[in-house]
Order: sequence, then structure tokens, then C-alpha cells
Amino acid sequence: MLSHWITPKVRNIPPSGIRAFFELSSGNQDVISLGVGEPDFVTPEHIRKACIEALNQGATSYTSNAGLPELREEIASYLQKNFHLRYDPASDVLVTVGSSEALDLALRAFTAPGDEILLPSPSYIAYSPIVSLNGGTVVEIETRAEEGFKLTAESLRQAITPRSKLLMLNYPNNPTGAIMTVEDWQPIADIVKENNLLVISDEVYAELTYDSKHVSIASLPGMQDRTIVLSGFSKAFAMTGWRIGYACGHRDLLAAMLKIHQYTAMCAPVLGQIAALESLRHGLESVNEMREAYRKRRELVVTGFRSIGIPCHVPEGAFYAFPSIAHTGLDSETFAHQLLKESGVATVPGHVFGSGGEGHIRCSYSVSTDKLTQALERMGRFMKVKI
Repeated sequence: MLSHWITPKVRNIPPSGIRAFFELSSGNQDVISLGVGEPDFVTPEHIRKACIEALNQGATSYTSNAGLPELREEIASYLQKNFHLRYDPASDVLVTVGSSEALDLALRAFTAPGDEILLPSPSYIAYSPIVSLNGGTVVEIETRAEEGFKLTAESLRQAITPRSKLLMLNYPNNPTGAIMTVEDWQPIADIVKENNLLVISDEVYAELTYDSKHVSIASLPGMQDRTIVLSGFSKAFAMTGWRIGYACGHRDLLAAMLKIHQYTAMCAPVLGQIAALESLRHGLESVNEMREAYRKRRELVVTGFRSIGIPCHVPEGAFYAFPSIAHTGLDSETFAHQLLKESGVATVPGHVFGSGGEGHIRCSYSVSTDKLTQALERMGRFMKVKI
């Protein structure tokens, strides 16, 4: 046995619940997977061509640790124009290996043993393990479907203790599709400032909102300097495999993250950075087209779930539905396993997203309309047997 060489904190972290169900369904041609949150669109052709041309011209070297200067300038311009955030591209923007590395850098830079990290639940499955790897303690704040899965001021205030250091946010939310408005954010921002908290705001789905425009908590008065905004190109730009993300924030905080980045990744892949640059300069029309496709799929999924007796909150962002299966009497793990085994539809049990996710399943509608229709038909037959 070689496990004695593995540190306890790594040994005790469970494997990804999303990937577990992905592995169960992979290789089976009859399974319809609604499990993995990856766009079914290919990166637009003009972006691929720009990278082919750059590769032919010899773009194979390192870039600046912080990323291509022209890409950082485009990111800063894009955030100012679309989300009213002002950053100096020379010091306040860091290009990373996907938004996942940006998240890792932020939590490593700002989490110390004993720190409490406030985390609305349900939430993306990577947050809690990364906090644990850095010795921090996650304090879950459960959100509820009847409140749109929004973080409320009352629940945040109740969770704060003298050890609270950081509030981790993800809106638009994975897995619920919830969003927050200016009115929602204002009391949260007031509490954050009163308690001198730092905020890490994962906004990788910012471009994918359907009924109102995304609002960053960093855009509220007094919040930009105490907020690290994370985002990337994987979801809205259909660029998952390019692995380009970014972090923006006050230069002193970004400098701490940059030190870790320099000693680990060194820099993000140059061709991925070139692709991201092209997408910001000429790819926003494609983003709009993909968002409209997701909007239609959202309506299909929500209507479909409700028609077969599965209550479903209307997701206002991202590309996930988070329907309730509590009325079946099955926990989310059992429901997802039986659905996969008996009907050939792969979903993700809600409990993997935290205690607030139990009683739900996550279903991605980043797959074709035909597959969604087939999945709903299979789930309808499944529900007739279970109810």
C-alpha cells in the first residue's frame, strides 16, 4: 500500500460527484447525459482559424506571467462596457488556466488554517474541497427554491462569526441557475462591509442570463476593492478545452495571486490566450446566438419537467435546471442511480452540491433539443412507475 505517502487532507477529499456519474454513463451509446456542464457548441470557426494562423506563424512561446497585455486590455474594456467594472489591465487583471485556476489561486492566497469561508449552498462542487486543502472551514448557508435560491441578508448575517473571513459567491449559480439583482446585492454588500469580509465572486456564467442582465457585486459602491472577480471563456464562449480564465481585483490582492501563478502554471497557454482575444474582439455575436439557443432549451426543460410531475424552479442564468425530486421519497443519489439504470438518463444528484442540494437533481440543458426531448420522455415514463 502506497497511500501512507498521501496527505490526510487529500486522502479525505471525495472524488467529483459530477465526474462519477459521467464515468457511469460514458461509453454507453444509449445513455442521454444531462450531467456534465459543457456546451454542445464547437468554438466558432473564426476563433479556430485565428489560432491556426497564429500557430503557423510560430506562436508557441511563453507569455507574460499575467497574460498577453492585449488580452488583459480587452478583458478590462469588456468588463467596463458590460458590467460597469473598472480595472487597470497592467495590474488588476490576471489571465489563468481556466477560471478553475483563478479559483484555486484566490483560495490559496486568501485562506489560512482556521479561517471560515461563507458559502451559499447549493454551490459548485470544487469550492469546498479547495477550501479544505488550504485548511479553511466551509460554513454553508442554505438557499431555498421558494426564494429563487438567492442568498439573503438574514441568512448571511446568521452565519457570520468572529472567524469569518471570506464570502464565496457564484451567480449566475451552478447548479440552480439563480441570479442576483442590484436590489438583492445591496443588503449583502452592506453586511460584507460591516464585517470586513473579502469576496470571491465566480462569474463564469455572467453572459448567460435570460430575463435580466448580470449584476456583479463588485459593481456596488465600496465593493470592487474587496472583491476578486473570477470568470473565463469556457461556458458562454464554448471554449472549455482552451483553458483560459481570468481574475480581476485590487492590484495588491492580484499580486499575491500572481506570485502563486508564477511558481505553478507560469502562464496560461498562448494559443488559448489568442483564442480568447479573438473571441472578445469578434465573437460576441456567437455568444448571443448560443444564449438564445439555451433560452429555448430552458423553456423546453422547465415546461417538460412540470408536465411530468417534477417541480422545477425557473433558472434565470447558466444552463442548468435544478428540479425537486423530494416528493418521490427517494434521496437524490438513489433517484439519480435508478434513473440512469432504468431509463438511461444521466443527471447529477443534488447532494454533491452541498446540504442545500439534497432533494434535487441537476440537469444540464447544454445539449441538443432532440436529446432533451428524448430525456424528458424517458423521465416521464420513469416517474409514472415511481409515483
